[in-house]
Amino acid sequence: MTAVMSQTRKRHSSFRLKGRLLGTMTVAAAWSVVFAGAAPSAVAEDVQSKQWYLELMHAEEMWKTTTGEGVKVAVIDTGVNSSTASLKGQVLKGLDATGAAGDETDDYEGHGTTMAELIAGTGRGGGLKGLAPGAKIIPMRIAGGDWGEKESTNPLDTTDAIRAAADSDAKIISMSFGNDFKLDEEIEAVKYAQRKGKLFFAAVGNEGNEANNPIYPAAYPEVVGVAATDRQGKVSETSQHGDFVDIAAPGDDLPSWCDENFERYCQGNGGTSAATAITSAAAALIWSAHPEWTANQVLNVLFDTAGRGDMEKGTLSNYIGHGIIRPAVNILKGTGTPGAPDISPLTNEKTAGSPAASASASSQPEKKEKAEDAAMAGSSAEKNDDSQLGLILGGVAVVLVLGGGAFALVRKRRSA
Repeated sequence: MTAVMSQTRKRHSSFRLKGRLLGTMTVAAAWSVVFAGAAPSAVAEDVQSKQWYLELMHAEEMWKTTTGEGVKVAVIDTGVNSSTASLKGQVLKGLDATGAAGDETDDYEGHGTTMAELIAGTGRGGGLKGLAPGAKIIPMRIAGGDWGEKESTNPLDTTDAIRAAADSDAKIISMSFGNDFKLDEEIEAVKYAQRKGKLFFAAVGNEGNEANNPIYPAAYPEVVGVAATDRQGKVSETSQHGDFVDIAAPGDDLPSWCDENFERYCQGNGGTSAATAITSAAAALIWSAHPEWTANQVLNVLFDTAGRGDMEKGTLSNYIGHGIIRPAVNILKGTGTPGAPDISPLTNEKTAGSPAASASASSQPEKKEKAEDAAMAGSSAEKNDDSQLGLILGGVAVVLVLGGGAFALVRKRRSA
């Protein structure tokens, strides 16, 4: 596809594309959390209490060990407003790849700022609390939605943003955007990021109950495709499914900034976009706790500790991939095998990595999950647990059901 043709690609953000949604956001006026006149403590209680997954993931306990400090996450999105109370001091210099007016801190929709807060928000001033509040954000602005249609923008903005993220100090790339078509320049940028040792997460899309076509970059072999689950631990009705899904995380029924004015949060479905941000934050926690590991090892542990219900180890689901993220299993219990530092768990192929730097980690014996670990983390050992903890963290087979229908658990391993 040429650069000129790429201007007509369908660009999906989490919330809007020509009236269509990648991560559907259903907003009811009664659900809006209005900030005007509200005391910060009251606002914090309203917004952060709606981040239902934090308690289930044992966030407070994990933060006693690590908050993601030392890890930077490149957020490729609509921009990141560095002036929100929750993001003050959290946002570093990034790149505006759009070529339009403004810079990477001018969020034209509010979506990128929401993603950044879900990753590294401090929660100050009643804002969203990130799963990795000690991490830092490097914003990379690209064009999308109605704004991208109205502005004259760089047709290779995603390619430029990915390459800039690869060249930055970020260890993790989080992209809650996608296109319907492959782009040669983008493929090369993704491979470049892998060679630079980055861990790249992208949303698989939220048209699972419609066209359900692969979305890129999530469907590229070198990128971790993230699906979404709802509050009950079931796969989100709209989360796209296929052999491009690698892992899943909570995404539905979460607060987000309503628009570019940053006046209030609205309750709605962040879908796979929010799930991608939360997964990126989980990876930041693990990497912060094990700074000697490579991207491959962090991802290996994320896969190894994922809640997979009754799925056999080594099998993959077209709906949740390796399972639902459970960072607490590693952070609090030390469970999870990092494996080889230079072998990608996505493609089984050799990648950039330093065996010498991680030899001690990769040679550790595999730790078996005990019954008491399962009770803490919501594993498949909890056969009689119908609580949200078991559901969200992979405790029961209900996470493997979508709309009452069964689906294939085994898929072919992706190759580069």
